[in-house]
Amino acid sequence: MAAKRRGERARWRAVVILESIKAMCRLLLMRLTNSRPLLNPPLPEREADPSTLEEKDSSGLESPPSEKSEDTQWTMPRTGLSLPTLPSSSDISGYLLSKALTADDIKPPKALLHRVNGMGELAEVLYILRPVIYAAAMHYWATKNKKSWQPWVLGVTIEYGARQLAKKDLQERRAGGLRALTALEKEELKRRGWSLGWWLMRGAFYETFTKAWIHSVTNKLRNKPLLDMAGGIIEDYEFLWDQYYFPTATL
Repeated sequence: MAAKRRGERARWRAVVILESIKAMCRLLLMRLTNSRPLLNPPLPEREADPSTLEEKDSSGLESPPSEKSEDTQWTMPRTGLSLPTLPSSSDISGYLLSKALTADDIKPPKALLHRVNGMGELAEVLYILRPVIYAAAMHYWATKNKKSWQPWVLGVTIEYGARQLAKKDLQERRAGGLRALTALEKEELKRRGWSLGWWLMRGAFYETFTKAWIHSVTNKLRNKPLLDMAGGIIEDYEFLWDQYYFPTATL
């Protein structure tokens, strides 16, 4: 807020500093993980902990925690052990599949993300540095002309190029190519693909096209029951998209 009050140049200088700090932390994290790609969130949760799969109590018959519900279990009077209710005969396959563990569920954490090197490592570094380069370009060009296309084109090119480099490296270096990715890697690759859509809300594209489209939508919704409320919400978010950088940041 303080930097914004001092003008666009001070605002983007503050953004460059913050993005540089974030990029250094991510590069350090990449180094600590032996050149593994970063995830968002950095520590994804797993449904099953492999370290506890082989742990059993003395009886070895304890029901899974997910099945310990008063409404869905039956307690045997003599042993006191609980049995879950049986599924309906029409959904036995679905019930069994929901209880089965996949290969990714029992893999050690280091096997869920493969190390990158060469072109793949370059792609990951470019992806990490992309926000810094874009913010620096905005500091140089957008302070003079808010609708300058150079920062936007540069940012899109770097992010899309990093994505294509990563995919090419996976195709050439990984046995099986993209089909051999773990579920976690596929999810992250898909998330990065969808995040390209945020470029519609940034820089010159937003100032030239998206902003005008949002205004036309909110004007059409004005003075209409219920729809007017939706238009008000869009206008509230428009203030964030228009005045601040980080609501549309993806890294």
